[in-house]
Amino acid sequence: MKPTAIAVVGSQNSGKTTVIEALTRELVKRGFNVAAVKHIPEPDFTIDTKGKDTWRFSQAGAKMIMVVSSDEVATIEKVKIKKVTVRTILKKCKGSDVVFLEGFRNMVTSEKRLAKIVVITSAQEAHEAIVKFHPILALTGPYSPEGLGLNVVHVDVLKNPDMLADMVENAIRH
Repeated sequence: MKPTAIAVVGSQNSGKTTVIEALTRELVKRGFNVAAVKHIPEPDFTIDTKGKDTWRFSQAGAKMIMVVSSDEVATIEKVKIKKVTVRTILKKCKGSDVVFLEGFRNMVTSEKRLAKIVVITSAQEAHEAIVKFHPILALTGPYSPEGLGLNVVHVDVLKNPDMLADMVENAIRH
């Protein structure tokens, strides 16, 4: 079964990681296998450390470097982000029930079949989200758009993580 992908988008420091953390905790309790994928927009960011063995492998030309320890496996793939799609990410997360994509704002905007949870910090962000992101599963974040007439549910993930998890679980099952 292909995992359900849900994009969590919002401005910098809006609380995207907090939303994914709360949803992951709740869904794992319910028995779901959760994957989380984080987009890091800094142009020259690498998790590799100059001079270490993995760095030396990539400098020698390896396009995939894997590190295996007693408790985890980490894979570093040398690819251009323009070649990475939601589909390629989901293929790498096979075996998961749900995959949370944090960030990837430009990539997920045009994905009309990809549900989005939008973290908002202002009325302006709420209005922009309604125009830009479709479909929206829910709005969340420190700003409550009550009274704006947006016709999208807002869930305070800090107070009601189970409510937002119910919505995600429903998306997984359908």
